[in-house]
Amino acid sequence: MSQVKSKTIEIENLVIGTGAAGLMLALKLATRSKVLLISKGELTECNSYYAQGGIASVLDVNDSLEQHAIDTIRAGAGLCHEDIVKLVVSKGPKAIQELLEMGVDFTKESQNNSTDNQNGLHLTIEGGHSQRRVAHCNDITGQVLINALIQQVKSCDNITICPNQMVIDLITSDKFAPNFGSNRCLGAYIFDRITHEIYAVKCGRTFLATGGHGRVYLYTSNPDNATGDGLAMAWRAGCRVANLEFMQFHPTCLFHPKAKTFLISEAVRGEGGILKDSSGRPFMDDYHPMGSLAPRDIVARAIDNELKKSGQSNVFLDIRHLNKEKIIHLFPNIYSLCLNYGIDISNEMIPVVPAAHYSCGGIVVDANGKTNVERLFALGEVACTGLHGSNRLASNSLLEALAFADIVAEAAFNEPVEYMRENIPTWSSGKTMPPDEQVVLSHNWGR
Repeated sequence: MSQVKSKTIEIENLVIGTGAAGLMLALKLATRSKVLLISKGELTECNSYYAQGGIASVLDVNDSLEQHAIDTIRAGAGLCHEDIVKLVVSKGPKAIQELLEMGVDFTKESQNNSTDNQNGLHLTIEGGHSQRRVAHCNDITGQVLINALIQQVKSCDNITICPNQMVIDLITSDKFAPNFGSNRCLGAYIFDRITHEIYAVKCGRTFLATGGHGRVYLYTSNPDNATGDGLAMAWRAGCRVANLEFMQFHPTCLFHPKAKTFLISEAVRGEGGILKDSSGRPFMDDYHPMGSLAPRDIVARAIDNELKKSGQSNVFLDIRHLNKEKIIHLFPNIYSLCLNYGIDISNEMIPVVPAAHYSCGGIVVDANGKTNVERLFALGEVACTGLHGSNRLASNSLLEALAFADIVAEAAFNEPVEYMRENIPTWSSGKTMPPDEQVVLSHNWGR
């Protein structure tokens, strides 16, 4: 049984979530004010940590911001907000430079190959992109990125880190003194997963960077904690939500009974990987001029169609034409893990299937990351900024997280910090009770 504590923490900024968006935002806010950083589990338990591909950014002289924007809008089926697309892609080079200064070890181009970007980075190409523009750290970009950001956060005196804390609900003015002209976020109730106690945080500004809700699907690339908590609590607080039907399915999740959540990076297709059916026939040219490098939604639907026609359980990704040394150099993690499952990708095709991957919709925010509830911001996968339309362009997720961390921090500094004058009431669970039919949840999950 949880214990209710009467204590209330007062802080200028409450950042909920420790993926790329939350960590980078905390660092930027901490340059001018105090930050309380909340993580549901350990700091590495986030989707960002598992990102393999990289960060899309215009770094090559043969590329352009205009072309990156065109590719983004095309992948999003024309439903993207053009102004947001241009804003986000314009911030890519700055974001990469900041990460380089933090010590993020991006993969460099080999000495034998020339490069047309000033940092000498190896840029790969992924589905939907017309140019090589994805900066990466081999095939563990998210892991390297998050570890670097965590190191920066831990060394910052203005940031208090609280892992294993579950935010139960947002505290809004409507819950205490309804005013139809203004609903303000005043803080949050938080459950300590170690002590099982509940306490309140009263803050001037609240930032949701809680990630997506891909774990509501049975077959997904998402870790167990991607359950949409931030989205749900924002909706309960009165936030607008949109485009929740646009759940992106990643085309190539490893098909193996012990590896339901392991992705085969889109960069594998960028380096020449070809999708084939069980007979070894390439099939993507039947669906799109870009073949296996078509946007994710098109590739995922094509695979689904092929499986329905054939009755097979999976298709295959073939990268055997690359020499083994290059495969191990570019994809050491993928090579090693597949080998652990008995698949040598240097001489065997990789069994793959689509899996729920990324929510293109979420909490509606404006160009500054503001929700319709005052003093509540949202960024990262939990937010619907208008960047992705109906389908996210590969490697635009980390770009958006980093870009909006910069945007939201600047917007927040322009708002005065105001606290709720009244005491926050002790948390009450109301009439909630344990569910008596867990099977209903299991059935919904299966569907």
